[in-house]
Amino acid sequence: MEEISFADFEKVCLVCGTIIEAKEFPEAKKPAYLLKVDLGERFGIKNSSAQITQLYRREDLVGRQVLCVVNFPPKKIASFWSEVLVCGFASGEGVVLASPDRKVPNGTRLS
Repeated sequence: MEEISFADFEKVCLVCGTIIEAKEFPEAKKPAYLLKVDLGERFGIKNSSAQITQLYRREDLVGRQVLCVVNFPPKKIASFWSEVLVCGFASGEGVVLASPDRKVPNGTRLS
């Protein structure tokens, strides 16, 4: 693994947001959901594609807080533009979402 400086880490803007919508994404090559995430007043509502179908049902995602990278450039996935990266941990069972263990305001930056 490549070592980075703390200044490099500070360039990555990781903030908390709340999933407000989750839809099926049949056009994706790998099973995924289309998400709308409320990232607070500063960042607004952003779209994301997330390969989390193995461990999460759509209806259980709405209202869940997640950690997101907000300063990557948008990425086109099939016909969809993903604007933020919803973070998770790859496990043998699927991707486990990275979330705060207590509710925080949307847009709160990881520190």
